[in-house]
Amino acid sequence: MQPKLSSAIAGLLPAMLVAAAPAPQIQSLGENTGPVAGVTPPIPTVTAASGSLYGSTGLQGGVAPIPDTSDGTAVVKNVKEVPGQDADANLGLYLDFNSVDEPQPIRGAFGGSDAGPRTFEYEKLNPDLFAAPGTDSGAVPNAVWPLGLSHNRPGASGRAGWARQQNTAVLPAAKDMAGVDMKLEPHAYRELHWHTAGEWALMLKGCVRVAAINDNSQTFTDDLCEGDVWFFPAGVPHSIQAFENGAEFLLVFDQGDFDENGTFLITEMFARTPRSVLSKNFRAPVDAFKNLPNNQLYIFNGTPQPKDISKQNITGPNGSLTGPSGYTYHWSQQKAFETPGGSVKILDPTTFPIASTFSAALVTVQPGAMRELHWHTTSDEWDYFLQGSGRATLYKAPSSANTFDFTAGDVGYIPQADAHYIENTGTEDLIFLEVLQASHFSDISVAQWLALTPEQTIIDHLNISSDVIEAIPKEKTILKTGNVNLTEIVDTGKAY
Repeated sequence: MQPKLSSAIAGLLPAMLVAAAPAPQIQSLGENTGPVAGVTPPIPTVTAASGSLYGSTGLQGGVAPIPDTSDGTAVVKNVKEVPGQDADANLGLYLDFNSVDEPQPIRGAFGGSDAGPRTFEYEKLNPDLFAAPGTDSGAVPNAVWPLGLSHNRPGASGRAGWARQQNTAVLPAAKDMAGVDMKLEPHAYRELHWHTAGEWALMLKGCVRVAAINDNSQTFTDDLCEGDVWFFPAGVPHSIQAFENGAEFLLVFDQGDFDENGTFLITEMFARTPRSVLSKNFRAPVDAFKNLPNNQLYIFNGTPQPKDISKQNITGPNGSLTGPSGYTYHWSQQKAFETPGGSVKILDPTTFPIASTFSAALVTVQPGAMRELHWHTTSDEWDYFLQGSGRATLYKAPSSANTFDFTAGDVGYIPQADAHYIENTGTEDLIFLEVLQASHFSDISVAQWLALTPEQTIIDHLNISSDVIEAIPKEKTILKTGNVNLTEIVDTGKAY
């Protein structure tokens, strides 16, 4: 017999349940409210249709009554600006729009208020697009894609994992590289597969076991954890299985139009091959193949692998791949190069020769600091922002420049020879991966270029003093320190 509720409690229950249940709809992301485009919300609720879908021809221009032009307004009253917003636009200060409810596209003497359709959170994430520095000019192809806007494809039933991607379909400028962020739940597999593109990967979280075979009958098996890297050349079949704590990793491919959904899969290959051919090829009865999967497995839960790697390390007829010919590099064990402003570590074919066209840097930039002005001579730059927030201005010949903002989970793409920097705009370390399609990681440092060019030549070109030129170090610094308060320059005249 169930105990009875008091009448008072029973009466309160419906109200309590209503109050506790979250609304399924978005409440507010911060957006414009009130009348807009001739509609005044909320509109009345009706129970039956009425009226017409079309207006009369008497509303056409020259026929319709002239409106009262004093009705309505696009003026925003009581505009609240953030520190640095009234400074000279050419200073290009970073504007922290998170300190106001409704950012406005104003910088110095330029721009104006915005009363129209808006979602404020976008503008807070992208202040340099919304209120561009005065030094921005013309148009530069979009250089940022948040993976949070990519379609996230789930794995097989059983919550095995997921994957989302960036390619030219969403970032058209990224013609030479594409990226995939993939999660495998504990002991889940990325199905046995191969690609027409080379696959370079950085472990983000957890650990995996990878296995592969090449076209010379050589095998490879290794265990990788956070910060480690693998590379599988085009056409090399491989498997990836997470250990007991799951795994997330970043894949970078050397084709801009790469599509994760176009991968060659072992299940699909078997399903599309006549059973008689399978029987002949594998020297087995036809019935041996009667339980093949009906659908591709893609990402699926698997049997826990043995901790002892030797139990799965099969040696091929021509041996195993090790050392320079191996498909992995334990980058997590490489100590970073530390310098004022942060740290950097580089991985390219110098120490990881199997990835003959991939060169990468893992960069940590401290608050107020920046990756120095530079460009790359032979390769586009593909960036992935792992933590923190930053911005970059891309200079495109002859006279265009746009500034883009980045936060964790964003892909950045910078075409070959476009000059740029990456500045930490947050209060925590900025961590990002910088990937090139190059046999050696290199760049042109703008500061070093000036320091190694005849002094008078620089003076004649830029009208800057010899004192400034002589103070520039002749060695690359990679990073530059700066004020943690990015608007401090307004008061001190110095950014560092």
